[in-house]
Amino acid sequence: MKLLIFGATGGTGRELVQQALEQGHVVTAFARTPAAVTTKHSNLSVAKGDVLDYDSVEAAMKGQDAVLSALGIRALTKNTLLSEGTKNIIKAMEKLGVKRFICESSMGVGDSKGQLGFLYNYILIPLFLRNVFADKEIQERYIRQSKLDWVIVRPAMLTNGPRTGAYRSGFNGTDKSIKGKISRADVADFMLKQLTDDQFIHKTPSLSY
Repeated sequence: MKLLIFGATGGTGRELVQQALEQGHVVTAFARTPAAVTTKHSNLSVAKGDVLDYDSVEAAMKGQDAVLSALGIRALTKNTLLSEGTKNIIKAMEKLGVKRFICESSMGVGDSKGQLGFLYNYILIPLFLRNVFADKEIQERYIRQSKLDWVIVRPAMLTNGPRTGAYRSGFNGTDKSIKGKISRADVADFMLKQLTDDQFIHKTPSLSY
């Protein structure tokens, strides 16, 4: 499958690129700074572009079979990179007929509010991450309003642990037995499975140990 990966230089994005190549996919990594994509592989190409520049997004979209997004943002000030960038991705996909869109969001968004526990619910999100989560809410709304075959993946707190394949997905919002964390490697593992599994199409599965 020909895959276009946004956020390819971030933690989850690097895992997506590596695991997709291991699975035999032909990968295009979208990056503002191509040199930041350090993986080398005959099935990997790098598309230089800015997700806020629609023309560069459309150019990279041509000929793709599916899209995965692990876009993230470090700025704590008000920012619309996630929502506006995702709007460009959706527009290009709909124009060019690319249907499958797997997007990483976060537990704590939408109807998963409260799942991240006391520290996030009452300290980190209100005091430090409120702008990031506000933009994720808009990002998810754009995706839900699209005509795509989308899956919004909501991981718990991300770690740099190994890929285990032993995680939980799509659990009830009141489930208190989750660990509240998951490795980026396992998030990538789950996202890639959604390329061929229709269980969570038009759904927002949370992900945790």
